[in-house]
Amino acid sequence: MVCRGLFVVVLFFTQTAFAQYSFNASQLTNDLKILSSDSLEGRRVGSEGSAKARSYIIKRLESLGIKPLLESGYVQTFSFTQSFGQVQAGDGSNILAVVEGTKKETIVISAHYDHLGVLGGKIYSGADDNASGTAALLSIAEYLTKHKPDHRIILAFFDAEEMGLRGSAHFVNSLDTKAEAFVLNINMDMISRSDKNELYACGTYHYPKLKNSVEKISLPEKFSLKFGHDLPNSGRNDWTGQSDHKNFHQKKIPFLYFGVEDHPDYHRPTDSFDKINLHFYHSSVESIIRVVRALDSSTL
Repeated sequence: MVCRGLFVVVLFFTQTAFAQYSFNASQLTNDLKILSSDSLEGRRVGSEGSAKARSYIIKRLESLGIKPLLESGYVQTFSFTQSFGQVQAGDGSNILAVVEGTKKETIVISAHYDHLGVLGGKIYSGADDNASGTAALLSIAEYLTKHKPDHRIILAFFDAEEMGLRGSAHFVNSLDTKAEAFVLNINMDMISRSDKNELYACGTYHYPKLKNSVEKISLPEKFSLKFGHDLPNSGRNDWTGQSDHKNFHQKKIPFLYFGVEDHPDYHRPTDSFDKINLHFYHSSVESIIRVVRALDSSTL
């Protein structure tokens, strides 16, 4: 994530236990471990580590039999300018796949797979930020192959989020969002660590219609899904513009963003796989899948 905020008090949900997960927990854990490994060197946009991550994600999508969104394949390349100069064309690479539903309306489920790379000789592996969201998106992809959605679902693995939300900006500006009938973005960025077992659902202040469906889902024991971090004029506590969902919001496309509050390893080389709370992470992914299912079956 580009920039994160501090604590804000919000609503707790009633909790009930799950009989089992809706996904392969071992596969999810393995995906996270691989995507946050030192061999990927922090997945900085345009790097060899980024290319390795991209190859891994594409192979996983292919193994699931999920088709690319574009006729040219899974990868959507782009270039952008930073204040320190020009990044060459093709250095940014989104990965886009699609699962067709019975409706023409489209839900985009997204996570950025890039991170900070190597800085000062240290690898910033970005396990929580955002290998956690990336691996979760692969689990959601697998879930959708077994449970056909009502809506058309685009699975978007965005690049260059850490450079200023560049991949998602290119995505929403390169497609005719009205023709694509985008009705919702569900974005995941940092979902695997919370000492308080709290995951936030951000965006219902702007799009209150979404709140009803989210409130109705059952939750794992000792796990809280909260609303908040979306109030205007609340400074860094407002996450509305702090990850890829911002570019959908600017196009007036409703969003729901899932994330945790900052932890001591945020944007540090210590954001590593061994710090992940796997029980919390699995509960987060299960809860998000249940939200996806609830919103997919609703009228958006």
